Amino acid sequence: MRQSATFPAGDTSLLKRKLVSWAGNFACAVVLDHNQFSQPTEDTDYIVAADTLDAVTFTPENIFPSVTAFHDLHKDWLFGYLTYDVKNEIEPGVLFDNPGHIDGVQFPIAHFFRPKHVIRIAKDLLTIESVESPDSVYASILSTDFSTAVAAKSANLKLRMQKEDYFSRIGKLQQHIVDGDVYEVNFCQEFYAEAYDADPVSLFNKLTAINPAPFATFLKQEGKYLIAASPERFIRKLGNTIFSQPMKGTLARAHAGSDLATINKLRNDPKERSENVMIVDLVRNDLARSAIPGSVKVDELFGIYSFATVHQMVSSISAELSPHLHFMDAIRNAFPMGSMTGAPKIKAMQLISEYEMTKRGLYSGTVGYITPDGDFDFCVVIRSLLYNSDNRYLSFQTGSAITHDSIPEKEYEESMLKAKALIAALQ
Repeated sequence: MRQSATFPAGDTSLLKRKLVSWAGNFACAVVLDHNQFSQPTEDTDYIVAADTLDAVTFTPENIFPSVTAFHDLHKDWLFGYLTYDVKNEIEPGVLFDNPGHIDGVQFPIAHFFRPKHVIRIAKDLLTIESVESPDSVYASILSTDFSTAVAAKSANLKLRMQKEDYFSRIGKLQQHIVDGDVYEVNFCQEFYAEAYDADPVSLFNKLTAINPAPFATFLKQEGKYLIAASPERFIRKLGNTIFSQPMKGTLARAHAGSDLATINKLRNDPKERSENVMIVDLVRNDLARSAIPGSVKVDELFGIYSFATVHQMVSSISAELSPHLHFMDAIRNAFPMGSMTGAPKIKAMQLISEYEMTKRGLYSGTVGYITPDGDFDFCVVIRSLLYNSDNRYLSFQTGSAITHDSIPEKEYEESMLKAKALIAALQ
């Protein structure tokens, strides 16, 4: 039985550093930070899940039924992730892993756990829900000595795919588009470092300082880490409403004097709008599979949102969940997110498997939580570092949407732009 207590948050910047350091001491932990970005459906800016009370057990073939049964039994908080490779469960016999893909970080295919401690910051208050004494947990957090040091050394980053090879593969993808196999494919490449000694907590603090994002995430599962500055929501449920906010369309920020012109350029760019609307249509279809007929609507089309290094085009789609379906069906029916696959989704994923060189793993998967009442919030794992402290392998991937009108050099530049904050955090 959880006990709950509320305490003054005080200096939230200091408290957040203490919380992520404290959470990092446990074998399993998740930290989610909205970084005070305006979220009309949010009443919590920062949430921490630490230590494992128990976890969902499953085989790769029954992940969704297992999570469903576990939550129905316990009616408690669940935190966890789905890797991109869960796609194979959703479309068995159609989608497969490419055995030639590199998998240096080696995250398990999925993980969901009931935490001993759930801690939230909202409106200058700290709420602790714990199976232990909240006062003792609070004292432990306050006494945590957090490090301000950065990673011990700069990462010797390498690209898995050479530039000429990248261009060649885009050309082959565009031929598939000409042939009518697909309209759009999200194509990604890996940056990696071997024999790298990282301080994941310090890396998270540094990355969020460089690039504060609405879905910043620190995740630890044993010796594997996710350090993310994601700007994108995958899917949210609040009451009976489900909604998604796909992101397609990117442009580098300019200096203050011309940033408004850059925003207008992105908003009116035919290629970016075309990419975005294709994914909006795909997401509408994904949500419709779980929705009351006629309830799917586009709440915002081609919205422009500004972050530390880029402007992004974001659209918002909502629907009312069918009373005949479980909330986990909504996640399953929309996964993986269309913004990281392309359209049509299944063919795009088959081409991704053929032409990319690295197993995506947790990259372009999703991390989030499910509340005791069955509401949930999950983000898209992008702009993210993945690290295995056992084999000292660090990886991140970036990509872009390939269409008929794509210019390979421009797509390469977009991939480098998305890597900018991650590279800075590793220097």
